Amino acid sequence: MAGHSQFKNIMFRKNKQDAQRSKLFSKLSREITVSAKQGLPDPAHNPRLRVAILAAKAQSMSKDVIDRAIKKSQGGDAENYEEVRYEGFGPGGVAIIVEALTDNRNRTASDVRAALTKAGGNLGETNSVSFMFERVGEISYPGAAASADDMFEAAIEAGADNIESEAEQHVVTCAPEDLNAMRDALEGRFGPAGLAHLVWRPRTTAPVDEETATTLFKLLETLEDSDDVQNVYANFEVAEDVMARLGA
Repeated sequence: MAGHSQFKNIMFRKNKQDAQRSKLFSKLSREITVSAKQGLPDPAHNPRLRVAILAAKAQSMSKDVIDRAIKKSQGGDAENYEEVRYEGFGPGGVAIIVEALTDNRNRTASDVRAALTKAGGNLGETNSVSFMFERVGEISYPGAAASADDMFEAAIEAGADNIESEAEQHVVTCAPEDLNAMRDALEGRFGPAGLAHLVWRPRTTAPVDEETATTLFKLLETLEDSDDVQNVYANFEVAEDVMARLGA
């Protein structure tokens, strides 16, 4: 199995427990605030904000919390977060991309470097691993939203590059610049998407054994636990039987 599942093979997402809910909401709120601050506070005229709100709603964030995050962006005392991307290698030579929103680059870089080093990896220079990935737009729908044939037809008509359908989920990918138009086209037919965002997908994957996978998963969890980290992508590939033994 590439990555964590067929549809999540580039982005490690551990199951969020109740204890993690506050941290998750904090990250979602930060993205909403930054998106609203960099553009208009109206999602109808700010594609990035619309995507951030969709992600928040997918995690059952209330309208009041979303509205507060948007209003925070308009205040004079709103934090100044900077978007930073870190690249490096984890155990087994797995390529890792970390996207962060931080108000202290030195702190975040130190945290990411320490996590990679502890796991036997290292922090690389900018673009040291991103060439192993492809930047794409990704739109997901629950499986019940449409039949595989209907989703395929609509996505191809709208200019999609790829469509993956299973019983639980449909995932449509497209060029980054086509994300907003693709989302609008699909929403016009199937209603609001579950998620519509830009992601990094690996061009190639690095197979890892059970021992390496154990260390790698701990590293990815550590990175995602950082308050500054928004997304973590990795190009690992783990066999189905190994995933089952690890309970992943």
